[in-house]
Amino acid sequence: MEGQNLKQSERRFSLKVSCCVYLKIEDIFHQFLFNMNIYQFCFCFRIQQQRPDSPEPSCLSLKSDGSKGRIIDFKGRRPSADQILSGCNLSERSCGALASVLSSQSSSLRHLDLSNNDLQDSGVKLLSAGLESPLCTLETLRLSGCLVTEEGCASLASALSSNPSHLRELDLSYNHPGDSGLKLLSAGLEDPDWRLDILRAEPGGVRWLTPGLRKYSCQLTIDTNTVNRQIKLSDNNRKVTRVEEDQSYPDHPDRFDQCPQLLCSTGLTGRCYWEVEWRGAVDVSVSYRGISRKGDSKDSVFGKNDQSWSLFCSGAGYSVCHNKTVTSISSSSVSNRVVVYVDCPAGSLSFYRVSSNKLIHLHTFNTTFTEPLYPGFGVWFNPGSSLSLC
Repeated sequence: MEGQNLKQSERRFSLKVSCCVYLKIEDIFHQFLFNMNIYQFCFCFRIQQQRPDSPEPSCLSLKSDGSKGRIIDFKGRRPSADQILSGCNLSERSCGALASVLSSQSSSLRHLDLSNNDLQDSGVKLLSAGLESPLCTLETLRLSGCLVTEEGCASLASALSSNPSHLRELDLSYNHPGDSGLKLLSAGLEDPDWRLDILRAEPGGVRWLTPGLRKYSCQLTIDTNTVNRQIKLSDNNRKVTRVEEDQSYPDHPDRFDQCPQLLCSTGLTGRCYWEVEWRGAVDVSVSYRGISRKGDSKDSVFGKNDQSWSLFCSGAGYSVCHNKTVTSISSSSVSNRVVVYVDCPAGSLSFYRVSSNKLIHLHTFNTTFTEPLYPGFGVWFNPGSSLSLC
């Protein structure tokens, strides 16, 4: 069975990448299979042509340790590495194979985004072995949120000193390069032999060395002026509960007067992560500030308009909604803790459920956010539905 799977993988990886319309990143449960197939994955970047009579479907199946299933629609465009590898739970062991791609004479890689993968300094060191090759023509490298310290910066600086002619942009934001690491790389901006034009290192600091998305955790504060009167606040305004009796909140133009909803007080513009525990039937949402507060029409309900995006949670399962489009989510089980991760500049909003302290991907919206996003919550149907900020 294992041999048969590998042969099938070899056939899939022999496809020309530029012919892909859909790319699926699948779960992989056996690490040894990933360690073998990552080399075949790298090989796909060097394929120059596809047999016109190939019976294989025009898609590429990638496997990485821990990555969650998702479909990326390229609509006939050549898929770029940043679309493929950002946030795929790749580990430092993947970097040695990627280095072999970068140092290949036939590689066409120009832009590589490995952001939000826990590569660490050891992975960056392996990757740098490919960067230093005179055959490497990479122009953009994004390592944002990859647990890089000054040791990793030293590896990058050494590689770029050996091969300074191509890399123009290096993103090390959300890492901890330290003063010495920044000094090594900043020197390249002044060196006439280096082509490096853009070096991003902010924000930086030791807090960004937390593995996974939890490094982006933010503290939410409920805007009490928005809370509907059928919602009761408790636990220092960290818990919201649907109740039958109207609460004695004062009149305020920002208050939801019909929908059992509320907003938080701070608009988000960067990368943010938060967890919520729920029971009953709830909406976990983000919204622009201008969402309607009056009445119970679709203009006011999270997810039912172009102002908001929402994950609906109940004992029956999950669904997401934006601009009146509802998408049911297939999930093997329902857990009472969910996660929101938003990268506002990248236009990415992801929802996860938490199982045994692991994040299980539910859905990602990809869009362009034109305003700050305000976390919001709705508690629906039977009195007693509730949620708590973790």
